[in-house]
Amino acid sequence: MPSLTPVTTWLDRLNQRHPWSHNDRLAPWVVRRVAASGARDVLDVGCGTGNLVARLHRRVGEVSGLEPDPATAALARARFADAPGVTVTQAGFAERDPDRRWEAVTMVAVLHHLPLEATLRELRATLSPGGRLVVVGCHRDAGWADHLTALVSAVLNPLVGLIRHPVAATEPPPHMRAPTLEPRWTLGRIRAAAAEELPGARVRRRLFWRHTLVYDHPS
Repeated sequence: MPSLTPVTTWLDRLNQRHPWSHNDRLAPWVVRRVAASGARDVLDVGCGTGNLVARLHRRVGEVSGLEPDPATAALARARFADAPGVTVTQAGFAERDPDRRWEAVTMVAVLHHLPLEATLRELRATLSPGGRLVVVGCHRDAGWADHLTALVSAVLNPLVGLIRHPVAATEPPPHMRAPTLEPRWTLGRIRAAAAEELPGARVRRRLFWRHTLVYDHPS
């Protein structure tokens, strides 16, 4: 059987020349889920340079962003320096105000950096009664459904990159330079943890190596 290495190498180079954010693709969906909950104040955990914060601010009165990476947090703070109702703090989720509660919490491509069950439990405690948690996460492929979805994603990824970023890039854009980590947990493990810590949470497999989770805290 011929090796797929040349094809994989070519795809990697093409993706690097035409980068696009898999997380930003789901940002409109996240905002719709938050807006549908009626939340008036939102915590965005791991806000990066603030792309999701900007979208949320257009729909929600108050947005707080946490970003542990110093350079990325500095870019986000400068971006929203004159935006009323937006606060960006250089901090991780564990460094948040432990007494503060939010009507909605968002977390995009962050959960796999943190302890799974403990973080889900703490996220639940961070919500006000009736609040909503919206997560876009990364998981490790395991099983035919994951591998089939990954194959479709691998084929579509360079095509979407060419459409969204037709001019070849020499380096990743600023919002795609934060430290990354390969996901440790399978989607099955995440579903089981969510069932235990967030009863009633809805977890869904998505294209481009992502899944989503929505949880509504009881009133």
